[in-house]
Amino acid sequence: MKIKYLPIVILLFSIVYSCQSSRSDRTESGYEEYQLVWSDEFDYEGLPDSAKWSYDTEGNAWQWGNEEEQYYTSRRLANAEVKDGKLFITAILENYKDRNYTSARLITKEKGDWLYGKVEVCAKLPKGRGLWPAIWMLPTDWEYGGWPASGEIDIMENVGYMPDTILASSHTKTYNHKIGTQRSDTIVIPSCYDEFHLYQLEWEPEQYKVFVDGEHFFTFKNEGTGPDEWPYDKRFHLLLNLAVGGTWGGLEGIDTEIFPRSMEVDYVRVYQKK
Repeated sequence: MKIKYLPIVILLFSIVYSCQSSRSDRTESGYEEYQLVWSDEFDYEGLPDSAKWSYDTEGNAWQWGNEEEQYYTSRRLANAEVKDGKLFITAILENYKDRNYTSARLITKEKGDWLYGKVEVCAKLPKGRGLWPAIWMLPTDWEYGGWPASGEIDIMENVGYMPDTILASSHTKTYNHKIGTQRSDTIVIPSCYDEFHLYQLEWEPEQYKVFVDGEHFFTFKNEGTGPDEWPYDKRFHLLLNLAVGGTWGGLEGIDTEIFPRSMEVDYVRVYQKK
């Protein structure tokens, strides 16, 4: 585990620079050879832009493989709404289709699919035991087979009973949590529930790296041994969701007094090499 011991002034500068800088400000080292290829600035009101986002609801039938408690809804403002320049993904305690919670799981599949590049999501996380917000990527075409053979890139996961802890990980046929071999690392961000932070992926043919506010804390390397270890040579899409409970998120129960709670997203930007 790597812990941020940054002076408050430096931390605040990092937040402002990373999460509030405009696209035109992206001239720092590492961005000169990149161009913006996809973004949502959430500068509108209402449901998420249907040209960029879809609702993933298929797994409601089997609790998404993790015994999660929420029902993911579609085109329901209570669970996914753009307002005040931000996207709000909200988990609610309510009786809905035989579940006790609702939430939303947004995906860019077939509307934003990429092979390599830089992904940036500026977000403020919801606080509370039983919550499980995530920013991650899945394969669009599953060319190497079902999960985990075609891969999973976790840019940001947080579970409420592990306050302030941000997890990044990789799941492949050889390295995945079902067999206890997943590759992952953590970073502690004490203000993740109170302030916006920039969750970043840099994905190249040789490796991918994950950052928070420009601080690198996880690397997954291409071992050159084939897709069982590195399925990340195919296009992937982005997912934003807020789960409730489950085998990991609900490991220490759910605090029913916290609801509703929202993950707030200021913007999403994807860059690729020119």
